[in-house]
Amino acid sequence: MTSNPTSTTNEKAGPTVLVAEDDPEIRKALERILNYEKYTPLTVNDGAAALEALAEHEPDALILDVMMPFVDGLSVCRKLRADGNRVPILMLTARHETSDKVAGLDAGADDYLAKPFEMEELLARLRAIIRRSSDSDIAEVYQAGALKLDLPRHLVTVDDKVVDLTRTEFSILQLLMANADIVLERTTMYDRIWGYDFDGDSRSLDVHVGYLRRKLEAAGLPRVIETIRGVGFVLRPGLADSSDAAAGE
Repeated sequence: MTSNPTSTTNEKAGPTVLVAEDDPEIRKALERILNYEKYTPLTVNDGAAALEALAEHEPDALILDVMMPFVDGLSVCRKLRADGNRVPILMLTARHETSDKVAGLDAGADDYLAKPFEMEELLARLRAIIRRSSDSDIAEVYQAGALKLDLPRHLVTVDDKVVDLTRTEFSILQLLMANADIVLERTTMYDRIWGYDFDGDSRSLDVHVGYLRRKLEAAGLPRVIETIRGVGFVLRPGLADSSDAAAGE
């Protein structure tokens, strides 16, 4: 049986955050900290209730537990993305395996946090995904051969073929295209994309870049994003003309 979302208000209501978490202690703790940080939290205890709440409300972000009754978090995430809903999603899970992280990112989550977690890190990640989602005030188009990124339309195409990217993948590509032929260090990219200090053991950036590469290559683009071992990544615009690449094969 699903539950209706509950909400609490504060004097200075901030961004609305929907929390879908079946553990009552974690759910209440998140509600308290979000209130304290001047967010407006809505809480539900399962995936089906999360989908119902999202149909009625337009939250600024979604904190989504993976393991929930009725409809699990991965299924919720996949359905939202399939329906074109681009709400920023921070996924929570008790699992620590890389394959679980990849599954969450592949489902369309913007970020991923394993339990147990520090509230400060959760808030930093939440601020980052909300900031990225509203960072669309600069009307600009980036072009590199067959590859085109339209910032105001949040659209990426290869030879006019639309490439469906997550928010994080889009932000990474935008950052790389804005700094074409410049090697960006991992620390810089973490700060610009996620908004918090780089953890040397984290593989989040590499996972996202891997998915971005695969999507661009599936659309017919050569590998334009190079890994500079021990440093970071760089986008080579001279490789992005798919017609030239095809002619050279």
